[in-house]
Amino acid sequence: MAQDDPSGFLASLRRDLADLESRGLRRSLRVIDRVEATRIVVDRRTVVNFASNDYLGLAANPRVRAAAANAILEQGWGDGASRLLAGTRAVHAEAERRLAAFRGAEAALLFPSGYAANLGLLQALADPGAVIVSDALNHASLIDACRLSRARVVVYPHRDVAAARRALEEAGGASRRLVVTDAVFSMDGDLAPLPALLAAARETGSVLVVDDAHGNGVLGAEGRGTLEALGIDPAAPDVVVTATLSKAFGGTGGFVCGAREVVDWLVTRARTFIYTTGLVPAAAAAALAALEVLETDPWRRQDVRAHARRLRTRLRDWRPELAAAWSPESWEVPIVPVLVGGTAETLRASERLLALGFFAPAIRPPTVPEGTARLRLSLSAEHAERDLEALAGAVCEALEA
Repeated sequence: MAQDDPSGFLASLRRDLADLESRGLRRSLRVIDRVEATRIVVDRRTVVNFASNDYLGLAANPRVRAAAANAILEQGWGDGASRLLAGTRAVHAEAERRLAAFRGAEAALLFPSGYAANLGLLQALADPGAVIVSDALNHASLIDACRLSRARVVVYPHRDVAAARRALEEAGGASRRLVVTDAVFSMDGDLAPLPALLAAARETGSVLVVDDAHGNGVLGAEGRGTLEALGIDPAAPDVVVTATLSKAFGGTGGFVCGAREVVDWLVTRARTFIYTTGLVPAAAAAALAALEVLETDPWRRQDVRAHARRLRTRLRDWRPELAAAWSPESWEVPIVPVLVGGTAETLRASERLLALGFFAPAIRPPTVPEGTARLRLSLSAEHAERDLEALAGAVCEALEA
């Protein structure tokens, strides 16, 4: 039945959608019928999944699943209230205590998602008199957090410490200065120069805010994240870290960790914590179980990092030009970008990969800059070596098709 559209609103949306369609930029949802470890069923075909951020294979881990199921049976599904009302359960407090200890921080605070953690943190720490200095390739959650903070935002070129330092120096009259960066950049898999950024922050009396979503649980000798891997004291009072429970931990939710005063301030001022229902107890229980598995099964982080080295080596051997996009420190990061360039070409390569039995959706603008569309290969400890060998060959075939 045709819809009345007196304002022309729906017609304008149809035109805009048609424009996106013509440029290969319209998004659609692909239904995954079943997930079994690294295999998924798409369009009634079983394929190997290289699109998940479940780096340690904990999303379906029996211990994690049992912890979530038991929490639902014992405590119910929903939390029912804001954490400041009746929404703080013992499992929240325990998860925050354990996550802080794991990260080597004084305190931690759970949020409904990593996105909410970033929004709440920067909105609470900054004000119109503050200056935020932000990497050009930061995640959308950090970009939106900067915008919503009402602070003046200075964007510096990707990983350019000298430019970040200049911006901090020029902001000498600000009420507070923050330098904000991803630890592991989600589309390129490269690492932020955190030691140099921290030095610049300290030289200018600023605070370093790090989103360690993709390093948490994966990098570092004990899996404690990018700060551990790069030798930064996680208890430093001028460092605040956000992370997520939806990647290496295989669940849902996010958290901020840092000095006790930071967490106390967030409880009082972070809008994405105060004005929303608390994280479901089952998610907090699953996070605790995931943390236990992470600490008792070091092979998981060791294997996924070895997988990253192996896949990169094979791709470089077969297509040396692909390695030009990888920084030297990224070779153990389980995010392997295969830059194609054009949107149409990337979509074709992704569909060819699917036909060959591998799920790796095309990453297109505006997620990445124009002209840098890519396949983003995301690895799991559960992948077998034969999966990686087969994938490398399929990527090369897909790029030639």
